[in-house]
Amino acid sequence: MNQRQVEIFRKLLTESNRLWLVQDLADQTDCSEKTIRNDLKVIEEYLVKHSHANLVRRPGRGIYLEISEAEQADLFHRLYAGDRTAQHKSDEERMLHLAYRLLMDAKPVTIQDLASQYYVNKTVIRRDMEKIDDWLHSFDLALVTKQRVGLTIQGTEKNKRIALARMNQLIDSPELTGQMMRKQFEPHEIATISHELKAFQKHHGLSFTDETFEGLMLHILLMVKRTKLGQPISLSEQDLVFLQEKVEFTWATSFLQQLQKLFSVPFSKEETAYLTLHLLGGKFRYQQEDRQGKYSDLADSHPLLPKMIEQLIRRMSELNMIDFSRDKMLLKGLQVHLYTTLNRLQYGLTVSNPMLAEIKKMYPYMFDRVIITLEEVGNLIGLSFPEEEAAYLTLHFQASVERLHQKESHPQRAIIVCHMGIGMSQLLRTKVERKFPAVHVETTLSKAEVKDYLATQEVDLIITTVALPELSVPHILVSPLLDAKDERQLEQVIRRLDEPESRAADESVFFKYTTPFLVFPQQEVQRPEQLISKLAQILEDKGYVETGYVDSVLAREKMSATTIGGGIAIPHGGSEWIRQSSIVIATLKKPLIWGTEKVGLVFLLAVKQDGREEMRRLFKELSLISEQPALVHALSKETDAMRLLGKLKG
Repeated sequence: MNQRQVEIFRKLLTESNRLWLVQDLADQTDCSEKTIRNDLKVIEEYLVKHSHANLVRRPGRGIYLEISEAEQADLFHRLYAGDRTAQHKSDEERMLHLAYRLLMDAKPVTIQDLASQYYVNKTVIRRDMEKIDDWLHSFDLALVTKQRVGLTIQGTEKNKRIALARMNQLIDSPELTGQMMRKQFEPHEIATISHELKAFQKHHGLSFTDETFEGLMLHILLMVKRTKLGQPISLSEQDLVFLQEKVEFTWATSFLQQLQKLFSVPFSKEETAYLTLHLLGGKFRYQQEDRQGKYSDLADSHPLLPKMIEQLIRRMSELNMIDFSRDKMLLKGLQVHLYTTLNRLQYGLTVSNPMLAEIKKMYPYMFDRVIITLEEVGNLIGLSFPEEEAAYLTLHFQASVERLHQKESHPQRAIIVCHMGIGMSQLLRTKVERKFPAVHVETTLSKAEVKDYLATQEVDLIITTVALPELSVPHILVSPLLDAKDERQLEQVIRRLDEPESRAADESVFFKYTTPFLVFPQQEVQRPEQLISKLAQILEDKGYVETGYVDSVLAREKMSATTIGGGIAIPHGGSEWIRQSSIVIATLKKPLIWGTEKVGLVFLLAVKQDGREEMRRLFKELSLISEQPALVHALSKETDAMRLLGKLKG
């Protein structure tokens, strides 16, 4: 095909559902209708040779392509395979580029222009726009379409910059974002700002975490580019007055004066204040060492900090029945962590946590206590805390539980059985004692020595690198090098030893609260809210809960999706609405998107929280189920309530 024929074919492919008049194509390509009819014959021959698509003619109405999406993509690829300027991108890459263009460009752009640029059908672009629009709502931005004008993003400059910095949330492969964003800037711009930021750290004796350094780099690069594009940031007069009093404002001023010389770009007072915010919200590696324990400095520098920490520790102590105020390390850790968090939240800077899903899965009970507490504390101080922040605080409180428990408990007596000689035995012993302070290794033995040793000595645990005959003493098989998988398994074994209820192998908490009449296999719903409402209504009809329970479950779900990994969700609501503790089990015929995960198995928990220890055990039992993919798969496929319960009992 010649260039004109390729252009006509591209138009037909891009808008395959449009009826094209031959006259319109002739006008757009500046030739006669006869030429167009001859061109269409050439295009038809190409279609016959390379696809199953049809060129359909509707007399008096026009022509169009009858084609599948897969063939459409294939023909686009064929058409532009030899074109070096064509940018073939994956769906996610295209989505990133579209979002970036819309956020950066103040001028409207049409769907047709975008379809032509990315060599896809307009339907594909519209689908991308729906996803981008949903994502933009979380930043108070809106995708606006004006007929015969095009698409633009409406919202404040501040929110646009936040969205640009958080584009990794738009796709499932966040590593693509860093690669794409770096390509938007010249290498010398990246190198210059990196060099100046390192000099800035050295001059002020700071040491940013890697995440903070990368975040500041991106923010400054965007600041330079947006300023060049005439898209200035704006802040309220109140915020400006507050930020100008900070020492970080002076630092930001001198830093931007240096950048102004290098990039020939004037930075406003508002831009300086906005950079000050990012410095206040940055995480540092130095604080615990360099502040020499002067945590009162932090408390003095943020008026909300002392009140928040006091409320947080008091409420978490009540919910967990643990006196967290005894842990001075927790107090110091919270002061350092929450100082930057409060700055970020007050001024609309985002909090990210790449370990969110993992933390929710590992510590579901503690995460739930933190979510409840943050909602209460947030209402008191007028701030809303995202689930990413709840996950960070979960780690602080979980570490505190283990520190306090360690003080109260006696070390577990263990022996190591190793088949690889004294050198490897000692290495394994050192690793175990360093990583697990709650374990005291009495000695290292060979397999042949185990029986005689146990005849005269009592031990709580045997850690072995070789299979042992049946023993009454708990034992775990590990590799001599104690890899990450071994460490996780050993941690679980030690936890079970530390918890008397596990040793006694009491009846399951879970099975106390469910019956075959509360099991509903193969449910068909479109959204999590529909399933929650349906199951909660069943409990209300049976008299287990009062009217209002469903609203409390949905309210808890809004705080943070109750997924715990492994395809499981555990929605639950306020204890005050529960008359009789119960658990409803539902499996889904088709998995649902629940938060950011796919879920096929749901446990609606309506359990009174009178016994905190019992609730903690219940969450642990559910967490253990989530760690067994084969069991979850078998449960999800089961169609009979009795058999489903039988599989759960194992």
